[in-house]
Amino acid sequence: MKKIALYIILFISTFAFAQKKSASKESKGKSEKYILYKTHAHASYYNDKFNGKRTASGRRFNNNKLTAAHKKFAFGTKLKITNERNNKSVIVEVTDRGPFSKKREIDLTKRAFMKIASNKRSGSMNVKIELLKN
Repeated sequence: MKKIALYIILFISTFAFAQKKSASKESKGKSEKYILYKTHAHASYYNDKFNGKRTASGRRFNNNKLTAAHKKFAFGTKLKITNERNNKSVIVEVTDRGPFSKKREIDLTKRAFMKIASNKRSGSMNVKIELLKN
């Protein structure tokens, strides 16, 4: 019985130490700050037919990367995209221009879209767009 209690105490103390260590790493690291750009923005994702084609920035498009197309942001800009329904977010880099529809604000790669989608069968969602401040 004493051995079991000792193992439990050892396990709990090890877990608590690991939690404290990871928390201190986060506080020492650079905290990322975001500036709100837009809420209730309509987002969709690229069709697979664009894989391998050149984007407006000159880079080849890859639906497995975390990139996006936006009409105004400079290429290389990092954006935090948050699904307003489930609060999941993803960081993407602007590498292309578009979308060329008045209804949509941003096009995400399929991978970025699926990371935050509530309904994986949906083709669009409302998102919050935040700009990464350096």
